[in-house]
Amino acid sequence: MRKLTAAVCLMGAMILPAHAAEVAVLDWRAALMNTEAAQASLSELENEVGEQQREAQGLAQELQALQQRLESEGELMSEAERESMIRELQQKGSRFEQLRQQIGQAQQRSEQQFLQRAESTLEQAVDQVIERHNIDVLVEPQGVLHSSMDLPNLTDEVTQTFNSLN
Repeated sequence: MRKLTAAVCLMGAMILPAHAAEVAVLDWRAALMNTEAAQASLSELENEVGEQQREAQGLAQELQALQQRLESEGELMSEAERESMIRELQQKGSRFEQLRQQIGQAQQRSEQQFLQRAESTLEQAVDQVIERHNIDVLVEPQGVLHSSMDLPNLTDEVTQTFNSLN
């Protein structure tokens, strides 16, 4: 829907007869993720889930090693050894899945909180950059279907402006 809206806005700007519209491009996600606030938020998340991530990575390696051992030596093992290894695989697999879900939930929660905190500042930064350059139409890079000229990319400037507002 955004692409369609951007394309319609861009086409509308190109049709304006007497008034040449100033058109620019903004990758707002990149602008936001490159901010100091986003980097701080990522650092906080790493502090929150770093231990869980390390445990999950260790479990992933153990699971892979157990699976390979079971495949290569499983037929040579006694029934009790094989069952024990399968139980260990299931337990470690269950813990790995639990950690993966916890990490995913923490990432999602962190992202939502960051976006809520950053939304008004991002809007201010975009408004300031639009005003500074007298931009009439602002589109996302994915929304540009064709342009016979290079459109100014305001992404880095929005990031800098966002950082200056904090």
